[in-house]
Parts: sequence; C-alpha cells; structure tokens
Amino acid sequence: MARRDDPSTLKQATAGAFDTAVAQRLAQLEDAHVPRRIWDRDPTVWKDDPGTPEIADRLGWLTVVGAMLDETATLTAFAAEIRASCDRVVLCGMGGSSLAPEVLRRTFGSARGHPSLVVLDSTDPRAVAAAAAGDLTRTLFLVSSKSGTTLETDCFFRYFWERARGRGDQFVAITDPDTPLARLARESGFRQAFLNPPDIGGRYSALSYFGLVPAALLGIDVRRLLQRAQRVAEACAREVPAVDNPAARLGAILGAAAMDGRDKLTFVLSPGIASLGLWAEQLIAESTGKEGKGILPVVGEPLGAPDVHGRDRVFVALTLAGEEDRTVATRLAALEGAGHPLVRLTLADPYDVGQEFFRWEFATAVAGAILRINPFDQPNVAETKANTTAALASRVAPAPPVPSSAAELRAFLAAIRPGDYLALMAYLPPTAEYDRRLEAIRLRLRDRLKVATTLGYGPRLLHSTGQLHKGGPPGGHFLQITEAAREDVAIPGRPFTFGALEAAQAAADLRALRARGRPALRVEGLELLER
Repeated sequence: MARRDDPSTLKQATAGAFDTAVAQRLAQLEDAHVPRRIWDRDPTVWKDDPGTPEIADRLGWLTVVGAMLDETATLTAFAAEIRASCDRVVLCGMGGSSLAPEVLRRTFGSARGHPSLVVLDSTDPRAVAAAAAGDLTRTLFLVSSKSGTTLETDCFFRYFWERARGRGDQFVAITDPDTPLARLARESGFRQAFLNPPDIGGRYSALSYFGLVPAALLGIDVRRLLQRAQRVAEACAREVPAVDNPAARLGAILGAAAMDGRDKLTFVLSPGIASLGLWAEQLIAESTGKEGKGILPVVGEPLGAPDVHGRDRVFVALTLAGEEDRTVATRLAALEGAGHPLVRLTLADPYDVGQEFFRWEFATAVAGAILRINPFDQPNVAETKANTTAALASRVAPAPPVPSSAAELRAFLAAIRPGDYLALMAYLPPTAEYDRRLEAIRLRLRDRLKVATTLGYGPRLLHSTGQLHKGGPPGGHFLQITEAAREDVAIPGRPFTFGALEAAQAAADLRALRARGRPALRVEGLELLER
C-alpha cells in the first residue's frame, strides 16, 4: 500500500460511469505510449505535425529539476549575500514570472532574517505606489521576464530604476539568454542576471530560476523543494505504466472530464496552500484554452450545496496535513453523494508544493494530449497585447468608460445559462478590501445563477485565464470592473502613465472578447454589483 507521503497517492472518488471513462483514457495513453513519448520530447503527442511551433523547444521543464539541484549552492550563497544588504525584494513580472513566486511567498512567508517579498504584477497606479513604499535603498528589484520584452515588466523597471537613481547593484534580472533584458542587465550594471534554460515556457517555469531565485531570497530550502519535485518526477518516469503514473492518472481524469462536458475544474484548497490555485489557474487555462476547447480552473470559489454546482464540474481537493476541516469534508461528501467526480490529494507539509508543481505540469501536458491541442502556445494572448500597444501608440487617451445601467446588468446576468460560466475581471488594485468585496459579490452571483464563477485581477488575468476566455469553449460571460484611480503614476521614458496603461489593457481585452462574440459587460466600480 502506498505511504501517505508517497506522490503516487491519489484518491479518486467518482461515479461509476466516469471511473470507466478514466480507465479507458489510461488504457489509451498506455497503448499510445504517451507518457514515454512525452519524456522523449515527441511533439506528435499533441499534434500530428512534428514541426508544430512551441512544442519541441518547450519541454525543458521535464528535466530542469536535476539541473537546478546542481545550482542550489549558488542560489543559497546569493541569498546570503542579499540578506546582508536588503530588507525587501520587489519582483517585477507578469504571469509565469510572478505566479510561482507569489505562491511561495504566501505559502512559506519570509524566514527569520530574510527579506520580505513583494510581487508586483498589477499596473494599477495604487498597486505600483504601494510597492514603492518603504526604504528603497535597502530594496532589491528582481526584473523577471522570459522574453525580456514584457511591456508591464519594462514599465516597472523604468519606474524603479529612476526611483533607485540608477544603482545597478539593486537590480537582478531573470530571463532567457540573449534577450533585451539580458543585454540591459549587462549594459546597466545589474548586480546579477540569472539566465534560464530557454526551452521552458513561462507557465512551466516554477522549478527553474523564475521560481527558485525568489524562493532562495525568502529563505526557503530550495534543495528540499526540488527533492520533492524530483520524487514525483521519478514516480512518473519514462518506464512507469500510465496506470501507475500519478501525473498521467491526474491528466487522464482532467481530460476525460473535459471530454465528458465536465470542463469546470474546481479546486478545494487548504488555507496553507490556497495560493497554489493562482499558479494552477494559469497553467491549466492558458495551456488548454484554445481551438474552442479547454478546461476552466475554478479557484477560490467556496463550496456550496450540491444543487448550486452543475453537472459540468469535477472537483480536486488538495489538503495540507493538519488542516483537515470537518465542514469542508462534509460538503465534499455531499458532492460525492450527488455524483460529482472528486479527486483527493494530501500534502505532507508545505514543501510538497514542489511535487505539485511537477505533477500538475505533467498532468496538464497529458490532458492536452487527450484534447489534441498544443499546451505550450498561447495564440490568443497576442491580440490583446496588440490592441493595447495600438491604443498607447495613438497617444489618445481612451474615452472614460460609460457605466452600465442596472437594467443592462440584469439583462447580462439573465442571459447566463446552466453550463456557462461567469468571469469577474477586476481592473482594481489587489488589496484585502477588494478581495473581500469581490468574493462576496462572486458568492452571491454563484448561488443565484448556479454556474461556475471565476475572479481575476487585471492585467494579471491577461497572462493567465485570458487565453481561455478568447480561445476556449463558448459559454463564458465576462463582467469587467474598472475604477479610475484618483492619483496616477508616471512611467519614465514612456509617453503614458500607469493609469493610461491599465485603462488601455482593460479596453483592449474588452474589445478582443467582443470581437469573438463573447458576451462582455463593463461596470464602473463595485457599487452596482453590491446593491
């Protein structure tokens, strides 16, 4: 029998018919040698054309753990050096560059004597100003971007470079080799540049420098984190049959559920690891949401009675040992009794987040093979970026949003049907107050409409669920919430402010959604929704 801390332990409680579908998918994966071919980096696992872009050169995450284990001494020494001179680290990044560090920050916090970490992935002027608070002379700035060209990251750098008066020793780059950011780091005298293996996509980069440099600075034992990831990678090794491969089994469940119309993957997470959902949300949504297909991750939505959850759901409960909750257990049992598929995973301690990073990366790749999509590209993300760039290049401020009326909001909500989902997209600063108010709105709408709901802050969501919103299956209804900040923040060397950038991003996203015929409504502020 598997030990409790064995990564192969994955309890699947489902209806009989769904159990049969999962077994069939596992048999198909084994017959087609899918896990073995993933390790062999065979692009035809996902697409028949072996030359499909962004597959063969995006599989470095499979073996990066071993490479990073060789770098743990370097990372630890770097963290000790920074610890002596800095009290705070501000990470400037978006999407794959920011979400794993945010998970690690929230899960572990900062070890005694190590600097605190602020993850800045919002262009809202209030969020930028908050990140700049404090003693900047004892702050290290991590400028993190795979491509080295991310617009938001460049704007963050420009702002803090001026505030720090061009002191290169306060800046560290994390990027791929030979990117504009790598060149900037050399030319501007950055303290250090960590050059990541280039064959890893951003959302698969948690166990590379993008996740591990911030982890080391927080005082996390990066070797221990990587060893947990290595353990599950070995359990998923090339020679392991699909039925015994914990990530292949999870991927088969996700793929079988989506093919059966249960494409709303609902996470139930212990408080101590609740932030893991932020990272998994991007990984799954951006990897699977394309070609009219996709799996919608539902993160942070409280469990309700079985009747508020439709037949389009599959549930995954990740529980941190010692955080078992009797109320949650009762509600999960009720969902099982109502016939909802349920997967249970137990983490022995927070370091098991390392194993979950790898498990979900491999499982998402397997689910992509079942759906016959390329999980390593993001074809619909570029449109919103292009729309934003065009709006900013015009140097004409967008017209102020026209607040929707109560009647328009009622008509928008009335059009939502069973099997659809409602996405709340908040272009607001991610603060505790807005978290509380938005969650209350979300819960009320979920219970009233009885559909899956998601909640994301812009522009972070553009680098996460935005791909699925535009390229995934129809059925999404998009409620954009904006609010003009009273005070703006200038961006050195740019002809626009952070407020103008945020407004352009919101307008560009709305335009892209509507161009695809997606029902999308904009409201100004939260008051109309709180009535």
